[in-house]
Amino acid sequence: MNLSMLAGTVSTLLFMFSTFPMLHKAFRSKDLRSYSLGNMLLANGGNAVHSLYIYSLPPGPIWWLHSFHLVTTALMLTWHLRYERHPWLVSRLRSQLGVPGDSIPNAATLSRRVD
Repeated sequence: MNLSMLAGTVSTLLFMFSTFPMLHKAFRSKDLRSYSLGNMLLANGGNAVHSLYIYSLPPGPIWWLHSFHLVTTALMLTWHLRYERHPWLVSRLRSQLGVPGDSIPNAATLSRRVD
């Protein structure tokens, strides 16, 4: 293993381990208010486009890191849409499900009513 491969492997592991506390906190608390929906949408779009470049490279640590980012940004976006209040999404779900009321529940409340 040459120095550049070693550096890529170590930095990939550091970036991955630095993300785990954020994922754990978001999963445990279901509180994603501090994360911007716009940022998450752009990050997922950017990751999808960037995949065309990354996966054209020879397999290596950059593949691991990019795959990890693809999964974590998609997961955070999914959790954000599920657990945070999005009036446009909630009103649409409310009308489709026939849920009465003036208050805007979060998406998790609506999903519990569907189950």
